[in-house]
Amino acid sequence: MNKRNTQQRRHSIISILNEQGEVSVDELSTRFETSEVTIRKDLAALEKTGLLLRRYGGAVAIPDEVTQQFTAKIAPNKLSIAETAAELINDHNRIIIDSGSTTSGLIQQLNSKRGLLVMTNSLQLANAIHELENEPTLLMTGGTWDPHSESFQGQVAEQVLRSYNFDQLFIGADGIDLERGTTTFNELTGLSKVMAEVSREVIVMLESDKVGRRIPNLELPWSKVSVLVTDDRLAAEAVESITNHGVRVILARHVS
Repeated sequence: MNKRNTQQRRHSIISILNEQGEVSVDELSTRFETSEVTIRKDLAALEKTGLLLRRYGGAVAIPDEVTQQFTAKIAPNKLSIAETAAELINDHNRIIIDSGSTTSGLIQQLNSKRGLLVMTNSLQLANAIHELENEPTLLMTGGTWDPHSESFQGQVAEQVLRSYNFDQLFIGADGIDLERGTTTFNELTGLSKVMAEVSREVIVMLESDKVGRRIPNLELPWSKVSVLVTDDRLAAEAVESITNHGVRVILARHVS
């Protein structure tokens, strides 16, 4: 089977769903002149990546409420940080967006960019990226599903990432250790390290009240971080300490 034809057909299926709201296996089989078995495989693959919902005899589009809820649940201060971080993205950049509530605020900001290639390890982010009007090229890591982080992790994901190179990584953190770097409650830090390795610039996004939190797991040392985007409530002493590690600090307006 021609892989390119498969990708084109699946992209067309999503376009049809967005127009019609639902579609049957029989209709798709006739339209693409292929077997119903092939179409069912297409629908299964698209559902697995969160791009549609299968129903008996066919599929339906992801409800608009899902996308609206995705955007609505992002806290205003996190959106402000995301808006500021998005200013660092140029047209045609190749970027990674790690899973997380702060990084998810980036998605709607991408609509003003052109020619992007976006990799993510989050099904939820992948679905939101797919809905963007400017249609960036979307890649997913695949791998082993981690329910704690709600993202794909593991060796398969790491191998996929190492097949590419990227301009920027946008990643969150559970905390900041002023001496060591970013910290996390999640013990699975391997993928974050690989994301940083394959990216020319690493942008960490988090709220200022997470700076100084005592969390045991070091995720990225300062030597791997290029930019920290946080809100303007970060203490001047903390800004100076982080800057002394060679990290650029950008302060977004705090929004309650």
